[in-house]
Amino acid sequence: MNSEGEISSARGLLAEKIAGEITLSHNPGETLRKWRRNFGITQTDLSNYLRISPSVISDYESGRRKSPGIMIVSKIIDALLRIDESRGCNVLRAYEDMWGDILGMDSICSVCEYQEPIPLADMALKLNAAVIFGRTDITIWGYTIIDSMKAIVEMLPDQFQKIYGRSTARALIFTGIRSGKSPMVAVRVSNLKPGAVVLQGLMPSDVDPVAIRIAQVENIPLLTTHFSVDEVSSALSKG
Repeated sequence: MNSEGEISSARGLLAEKIAGEITLSHNPGETLRKWRRNFGITQTDLSNYLRISPSVISDYESGRRKSPGIMIVSKIIDALLRIDESRGCNVLRAYEDMWGDILGMDSICSVCEYQEPIPLADMALKLNAAVIFGRTDITIWGYTIIDSMKAIVEMLPDQFQKIYGRSTARALIFTGIRSGKSPMVAVRVSNLKPGAVVLQGLMPSDVDPVAIRIAQVENIPLLTTHFSVDEVSSALSKG
């Protein structure tokens, strides 16, 4: 890693990814076990760090104990990351390499990959989103929240594909929107197409007709949400 800033960025993205997978999983315990094993950490190592009995970790992972709440999940994730850091950041480095230049993009606010696909309709419900065009019975594998103005000003054309993370079957959520035209033009000229586009901070009547037309031509579901950026992040982080 090149700097403390990059370490912090990678850590934050990985923590968010793990938390999203656990909270959205139909089997949080199994997902927790998967991530513990990904880090090469035993139940005993984890329990010793958290100063709890190994049986507590075992009960969470097996489903014998009620699924951990967000506070406990946060403590477990922090423990996994701190143990990895004490071992030389091997897992953190691997994910930094996978995400590549995305860590240096101020226009990327958040990236989340789902362990299992979810219906777009579920995301629309969480965001109280209005459907401008397209179907919501499709599935998506994650989302990327993008600061639209920073992306327009700072992002180079060949960097746009990096916002898709590990799959293009995801929702691109553009913030700081005035009409939705600019982000949809960017989608139009890109070789990669998202599973859906959500325009944050707009009412349906505010969407530029050109943006709607592009959605129709590309057959990309287009939605709007009046939620604030913080409300969007909060709503999507809930299981």
